[in-house]
Amino acid sequence: MATKNILLITGVSSGFGRALAQEALSAGHAVVGTVRSEEARTAFEALHPAATARLLDVTDFDAIDGVVAEVETTVGPIDVLVNNAGYGHEGIMEESPLADLRRQFDVNVFGAVAMMKAVLPYMRQRRRGHILNITSMGGHITVPGITYYCGSKFALEGISEALGKEVASLGIKVTAVAPGSFRTDWAGRSMVRTERSIHDYDAVFDPIRKAREEKSGKQLGDPVKAARAMLEVIASANPPAHLLLGSDALMLVRDNLASFDASVSEWEALTRSTDG
Repeated sequence: MATKNILLITGVSSGFGRALAQEALSAGHAVVGTVRSEEARTAFEALHPAATARLLDVTDFDAIDGVVAEVETTVGPIDVLVNNAGYGHEGIMEESPLADLRRQFDVNVFGAVAMMKAVLPYMRQRRRGHILNITSMGGHITVPGITYYCGSKFALEGISEALGKEVASLGIKVTAVAPGSFRTDWAGRSMVRTERSIHDYDAVFDPIRKAREEKSGKQLGDPVKAARAMLEVIASANPPAHLLLGSDALMLVRDNLASFDASVSEWEALTRSTDG
């Protein structure tokens, strides 16, 4: 029989967080989910006897340590942290205020890092644990009009990889999970959009926005299958540092890596010319 874990998942009200929580509960794991309202808390705890929720906004950095300590005391040792809470910002960079960038990084990067810093002392003491950071294929490739979002996900990918090297000898594993396009609400009500103002960007941006709106709700990826893939990674004795989810992510990231390699080769002579 597989080992049953206690999972702490941020943002379980919808999307990947909800799908992963439900699949983990069905598999016999216990799940503590973070939510941002009493209504969401009641709804989540009604899912299963092993489902408990805690009110927490991941940008309330001062509250995170206390919530994690309380979970460790009252529920049990956190075996797996899943940093799922996040959102997408859509907007051309020149049009988008710096306040939008700060908010994007507060949720997608600083909130995730604060959660990791809160669980690490417990995992380090036990010499075991697994952290999953839900990033995006937008942490490997870029698309015009989601510049701030891509920046936040590139940051989380790098932090995940470096942290994994810091804690590997302590029995702690870190995996950055990068989904492609899935049937979640990422491109719907969850997306924050900066108002358009500069017509020079219409030609590059308008077709991308139109395609995203038309595809919303019809994406190839199934969140339940993504959740099952994540549970497989959690159960693995040797999980990857990076995991792509979805054939679109696989194709686009491979194409990007090939393009990057070609560019490196094209400019190799200039690159080498700077050696002393």
